[in-house]
Amino acid sequence: MTLDTGTTAWLLTATALVMLMTPGVGFFYGGLVRRKNFISMVALSFIVFALVSIQWVVMGYSLAFGQDIGGFIGNLQFAGLQGIGIEAGDQGYPPLLFVAFQLVFAAIAMAIVTSGFAERVKLSAFLVFALLWTTLVYDPLAHWAWGGGWAMAFGALDFAGGTVVHISSGFAALAVAMVIGKRAGFGKYTMEPHNIPMTLLGAALLWFGWFGFNAGSALAADGIAANAFMVTNISAAAGGLAWLAASWVRGKPSSLGMVSGAIAGLVAITPAAGYVTVTGAIAIGIVAGLLCYACMLWRINKGLDESLDAWSIHGMGGLWGAFATGIFAVAAVNGYSGLIEGNVTQFLANAAGALAALVYAFVVTFILAFAVDKVIGLRVSEEEEYVGLDISQHGERV
Repeated sequence: MTLDTGTTAWLLTATALVMLMTPGVGFFYGGLVRRKNFISMVALSFIVFALVSIQWVVMGYSLAFGQDIGGFIGNLQFAGLQGIGIEAGDQGYPPLLFVAFQLVFAAIAMAIVTSGFAERVKLSAFLVFALLWTTLVYDPLAHWAWGGGWAMAFGALDFAGGTVVHISSGFAALAVAMVIGKRAGFGKYTMEPHNIPMTLLGAALLWFGWFGFNAGSALAADGIAANAFMVTNISAAAGGLAWLAASWVRGKPSSLGMVSGAIAGLVAITPAAGYVTVTGAIAIGIVAGLLCYACMLWRINKGLDESLDAWSIHGMGGLWGAFATGIFAVAAVNGYSGLIEGNVTQFLANAAGALAALVYAFVVTFILAFAVDKVIGLRVSEEEEYVGLDISQHGERV
């Protein structure tokens, strides 16, 4: 097939945009922690990107997109990227470019999980966990939804990773936080964000990169990509304003709340971006902002130290987005209809895929974190935690 230069150029651009989201997560999280752990939090995202890059080309891509084994995982036919060409494939772009595009998705998923480790993880143990999690949690889920696995065959829709990336990482962060335990002094004294402008910068990078995340998932420079681009922005705007309004009712309208709501809207529209209209996107974003805000308040009330809120924003936002895809999909956009057009089957397929991913990600992550903690120890010592991870783990300070 002749190379489609327009699509190839767009996918190269989209891949670069999504790559920027991984350090964006680092800056977003880094501003939320205490000053003594800022470098550590940002560094984890950079380390994740490097580690997952190697894992992906060695075996991750093949496990996700290799020939199906029992609907669960791919085989190793593409290990080391053997057989992956640089000439135009059946879709008009080089297969190697698709590998790169999927690589940046795998990286950001693991970066989101770092929320559960904030301010208390031992770097050596984190490296082991990250490699295991990407291989045993992310890769199978990517195969289920996109690589010919059971969820794809069942008809579950996940346009850009609401289930694969966000449900998996959000509930994984919750599982990790439960295993690793609360930070020393959590609940006894205030642990306020040390640099909210840095978090706002991280949110800006995420919002910007999300256009590549969702519109790039059309895998073409076409009308579906344009629709995904527009509804992505609209859902983010609706989510940000909804969270801002809800927090204003309870007190001050914080900038941090606004961008958290925007990210909730971005998360929720991710699985739906190629299937819904702008009207549906507004509804999805509003519900995401309110739902994720309520989940954050519940988490605080229960004293759970998953304090960067990957669970409430990515986990619950992704869960709502998966359900919402089955509700608001309209045939006029991409040929798929949801509950509002009377397609109950699509709604049930999406619900089944989302709930299965939730259970799998939480349970397997809990087991992996527990095993790594018992064998290596996930936490730094009490003294190292007191000093801060910037110095104790990296020998650096801001």
